[in-house]
Amino acid sequence: MVSYVSVLLYGVGGIVVAGMALLVAFQEKLVYVPVVPGLTKSYPMTPARLRLLYEDVWLRSSDGVRLHSWFIKLFPDCRGPTILFFQENAGNIAHRLEMVRIMLQRLQCNVFMLSYRGYGASEGYPSQLGITKDAQAALDHLFQRTDIDTSRIIVFGRSLGGAVGAVLTKNNPDKVAAIILENTFTSILDMAGVLLPFLKWFIGKSSSKGRLLNFLVRSPWNTIDVIGEIKQPILFLSGLQDEMVPPSHMQMLYAKAAARNQQCSFVEFPNGMHMDTWLSGGDRYWSTIQEFLEKTVPQKNSDSTRQDFEAR
Repeated sequence: MVSYVSVLLYGVGGIVVAGMALLVAFQEKLVYVPVVPGLTKSYPMTPARLRLLYEDVWLRSSDGVRLHSWFIKLFPDCRGPTILFFQENAGNIAHRLEMVRIMLQRLQCNVFMLSYRGYGASEGYPSQLGITKDAQAALDHLFQRTDIDTSRIIVFGRSLGGAVGAVLTKNNPDKVAAIILENTFTSILDMAGVLLPFLKWFIGKSSSKGRLLNFLVRSPWNTIDVIGEIKQPILFLSGLQDEMVPPSHMQMLYAKAAARNQQCSFVEFPNGMHMDTWLSGGDRYWSTIQEFLEKTVPQKNSDSTRQDFEAR
């Protein structure tokens, strides 16, 4: 007769095996969510609906995937900072337009919004290697433009976008002036244990000091390993009510970065949740970023001033 202990062990083992099978089979669908349930893959609106000045930009990633993006300008000859924005894992760039509209006004900047492969109007299927190539294509495009100040390109990444932006910033110390990370995770490996707690015994930590089954994760996004190699200034924006990524992840990223980089700032927003820190943070949120920009990419004498813009 099988003992209760044996039954319990078999049951736990079955749960673990089932969890591993789900992770292997559906991990991309968990990490990348181009279509939010109940919504369509297409853009619900364009910047024109918010009366924003923009152009559709089509890029080719280095592996040939055709990518769509929006380059939104504050006004036609704006030479202010250009923010290369990387979105979260769910939905598409159109879902961030209201935030970007306020960003333009408050920061007096231009914003480049990239649709990762498989998202919005971009072709292909998302993966870590592919999205890393997509981000590089976006930065290369910006660096080749003659209508912006290429010395004032700032990477801004939220959640998954922070992981994307960190890799890009590390790889391009001469092209990216600074980076802003908001509510970003240490790694997808660590997030596996957050979403499915039993997995933390098998998956987690960085690839160099990882656990037994880390090799199963095809998109590890080890931001904790990357962040310590970034030499540019870094601003960390952490919503303390984040219901998806534990705020401790941002604290760990900051500690790792600050140990090697003296140009790091960490700002907490007590009411900030994963997606709404920009909204709940109010004036303090935008003034924090504005001060960071003024310090890292100061306005040049030849730049158009806010008064010039308001007089138009």
